[in-house]
Amino acid sequence: MGNRVARGDFEWVYTEQPHTQRRKEILAKYPEIKTLMGPDPHLKWIVSGMVFTQFLACYLVKDLSWKWIFFWAYAFGGCINHSLTLAIHDISHNVAFGNKQAKWNRWFAVFANLPIGIPYSASFKKYHIDHHRYLGGDSLDVDIPTDFEGWFFCTPLRKLLWLFLQPFFYSLRPLYVNPKAITRMEIFNAIVQFSVDLIIYYLWGLKPIIYLIAGTILCMGLHPISGHFIAEHYMFLKGYETYSYYGPLNWLTFNVGYHMEHHDFPSIPGCKLPMFSCLEHRDLTKGASSACLPA
Repeated sequence: MGNRVARGDFEWVYTEQPHTQRRKEILAKYPEIKTLMGPDPHLKWIVSGMVFTQFLACYLVKDLSWKWIFFWAYAFGGCINHSLTLAIHDISHNVAFGNKQAKWNRWFAVFANLPIGIPYSASFKKYHIDHHRYLGGDSLDVDIPTDFEGWFFCTPLRKLLWLFLQPFFYSLRPLYVNPKAITRMEIFNAIVQFSVDLIIYYLWGLKPIIYLIAGTILCMGLHPISGHFIAEHYMFLKGYETYSYYGPLNWLTFNVGYHMEHHDFPSIPGCKLPMFSCLEHRDLTKGASSACLPA
């Protein structure tokens, strides 16, 4: 557990992030991909069901002992909260109500944020656009670990610690790497979030609040669902910085595993990314388009 990694620095390249060129080439070859772009009509109902499930859980856990609060936060509530963060990820690309209703998407993201316990959605939107525009860019893409993280967390044991602390690095890294002015939407997000937290505390006490926040922190750290943080952009093959995962955890994460596909076409909602993946990986001359695209 004390062995250090062989490489002592990041892999540096000086070319444009690859998805811009890939997008042009794919659209030239498969123009029918444009039919997959647009809002997901089911997303708002799925997210609303998850939010109200968590409010019901707040009522159910209010009289539990602390050990069961943390058990259910890790085993159930945190899974929903992590899934909601990925719904917010999709909503940040305007796939809940479409590009013409951008503000509806922002407000709905604030609603999806409520069970997470901490205001998150507005800040995420602000930085996530840079992640797509400047993928891997030093001091621009705040999803990339800092020099200190790369230097210190270089043994298996320290990497395990880094996984546990992932939610703190993910939330605090932007303030150090690329601080930005607080926006009006972030203030609105915070006011709504803390107001709902206070209402829950007034109705059912402290335990539901701990259940929500603990679930968020635990399930963004050492938890199977959190594997996507590593799978998405940590370099496993030289020359490739975005990867896709096609396993069953996509059922819980709005298909965020289809990450190469997502970066190629962020305007395609998660529910349709498997169709794009199917189309992209088959030859159209063999009739793949009719099998992969919706009727």
